[in-house]
Amino acid sequence: MVVQYEITISGRVQGVGFRHFAVQKANEMGITGWVKNSVDGSVIIVAQGIEEEIKTFIDYLYIGPTRSRVAQISKVKFNTLANFDNFSVK
Repeated sequence: MVVQYEITISGRVQGVGFRHFAVQKANEMGITGWVKNSVDGSVIIVAQGIEEEIKTFIDYLYIGPTRSRVAQISKVKFNTLANFDNFSVK
């Protein structure tokens, strides 16, 4: 079943290649949506795909790129789906 989540990652996640990492993993896994830096220092992702793939994607986000240090990930499941064609940086 296709689902959509908003995922917020906090910790040392800006200036370390986290958005590029998220795009690369999402593209490898067939996940669509977007990623952006937030003014509070976190990274926000809206991800859409098969539920099991999204769960695996979140597991990869906990690991992150080499220089990142993820402190916390929160996620909110949406009841409606957007019409994304790809996964991009906003």
